[in-house]
Amino acid sequence: MARVYNFSAGPAVLPEEVLKEAAAEMLDYQGSGQSVMEMSHRSKVFDKIIKDAEQDLRDLLNIPDNYKVLFLQGGAHLQFAMIPMNLMKNKVADYIVTGQWAKRAFKEAQKFGDAKCIASSEDKTFSYIPDCSDLLIDENADYVYICENNTIYGTKFKTLPNTKGKDLVADVSSCFLSEPMDVSKYAVIYGGAQKNIGPAGVVIVIIREDLITEDVLPGTPTMLQYKTHADNDSLYNTPPCYGIYICGKVFKWLKKQGGLEVMKERNEKKAAILYDFLDQSKLFKGTVEKNSRSLMNVPFVTGDADLDAKFIKEATEAGFVNLKGHRSVGGMRASIYNAMPIEGVEKLVAFMKKFEEENA
Repeated sequence: MARVYNFSAGPAVLPEEVLKEAAAEMLDYQGSGQSVMEMSHRSKVFDKIIKDAEQDLRDLLNIPDNYKVLFLQGGAHLQFAMIPMNLMKNKVADYIVTGQWAKRAFKEAQKFGDAKCIASSEDKTFSYIPDCSDLLIDENADYVYICENNTIYGTKFKTLPNTKGKDLVADVSSCFLSEPMDVSKYAVIYGGAQKNIGPAGVVIVIIREDLITEDVLPGTPTMLQYKTHADNDSLYNTPPCYGIYICGKVFKWLKKQGGLEVMKERNEKKAAILYDFLDQSKLFKGTVEKNSRSLMNVPFVTGDADLDAKFIKEATEAGFVNLKGHRSVGGMRASIYNAMPIEGVEKLVAFMKKFEEENA
């Protein structure tokens, strides 16, 4: 069977080149006589895999030397708790709630201290990013938290909030490595790999070194302390070895493409093809305010639930899969991550035009 165009929000499409390389190395990784799946995480071979992956990620993002890169488990959801456990020294934190995952992170933080919601876009079903240029930030806040790209609702911060000198923590799961970013503007950046980088099971944390201390909330388990993992180069326990290996291959693929500037150009071009069509379509319409649109996740609707269902069914039969919107919002969503080729978006738009003609 031919490969489909996979518009899933995650686990998501991976570069074909990476999958082919991994397939070729499945039984014998570079003459080691074994698969990376079977390899000891303490072996010299795996040590090189994880160190190369870290270095390639540092190169791609120009990560400053005073930041640690950690390859962890538990997905982005575990970070909802790890962040307050490790960073909430004053037991105060400010959250900007722009979607489902930011809302969950905020609720989790409330278990550990005085977490406040200082801005939200829930009043319009999270269809925009609120103005964050002059927020009422608590002078005792340990950090300000955002989810930079909202997978479900298709919104993205175009300008980082003015944190008034407070540390910024960002969940970048669904926009990770889609464009360059200035790491020094953040205290912590983290993201699950399964959207734009690799298979599910790896979460990458980039954290400023001065925040990695033993001064954590009382009762914080050893495994949930950043210091545990930083001191052991992400090898305190068995890490998700195979997932890290694939992430490393994706980093190399990104470098080969020309880095994040090139990816940003490509992603803008892909998104424009879809948004331009939605803006002139008489049947489909985007659900996000124009100045808040994500390059990665594009939600849209026809306005008729039955017609939406018909579109999803026919699109799936035509080889455009996983276009169903998140169960909490319905409609459709095309996730067009780095590995989605431009022709995938062009062909989807051609299919949408045909569907519109037949169902107008």
